Amino acid sequence: MFSELFVREIIFEPDVKKCKSYIASLALIRKVPSIKLSKQVTFFVGENGTGKSTLLEAVAVAAGFNAEGGSRNFNFSTYQSHSDLYQYIRLSKGIKRPKDGFFLRAESFYNVASEIEELDRQSGGPSLKDSYGGKSLHEQSHGESFLALVLNRLNGNGLYIFDEPEAALSPSRQLALLARINQLVSENSQFIIATHSPILMAYPDADIYLLDENGIQLISYKQTEHYLLTKQFLDDPEKMMRYLFEK
Repeated sequence: MFSELFVREIIFEPDVKKCKSYIASLALIRKVPSIKLSKQVTFFVGENGTGKSTLLEAVAVAAGFNAEGGSRNFNFSTYQSHSDLYQYIRLSKGIKRPKDGFFLRAESFYNVASEIEELDRQSGGPSLKDSYGGKSLHEQSHGESFLALVLNRLNGNGLYIFDEPEAALSPSRQLALLARINQLVSENSQFIIATHSPILMAYPDADIYLLDENGIQLISYKQTEHYLLTKQFLDDPEKMMRYLFEK
């Protein structure tokens, strides 16, 4: 239910339009006062450059996560590259507070894995990597480490923000991720996900927001370009190749 969500609305402050950085040029920022969240799983989709990752990063930071990823206990920075959008948004939160949370972003996951190793070196207590499956994330492939985190570290009753989690996952492992998301949803979790994957965004009863030059709009799964192009390709790949390669 809407009232049970940890984050119910993303509200942009009016001053955001006066920002001198690139975020002021995004249609999302120029045309949308807020984004309402009503489902336990919300996807943000759209072409590169429409602001999906920038939005997710800002939401994560506003929710108390480290800009490069990790849990709320992570406090490190390898390079200050995140935007200042988080200073111009306000999160309308539900009555309940999450007991768990994680910000997973594909582009800086290596840095999170390195931070886990460093924290373990500094700690005199139990190994932190035990919470991630007991094996160093650096000693696994990118996809294996992603899945190890999702299967072992996420405990339910949490707020989970994923930025393009499919980046290192094969189709079969994207399906495994969907199964884990569904399990965590049944354990009172909320997911906010930016993705290009037509597999992930097929999750039933999710909201899909399309970011484009018009701002943002709620669309159905089969209206997404990701679904339409993938279906067109799989229905007749030879025809698609002829179209792409003709001179």
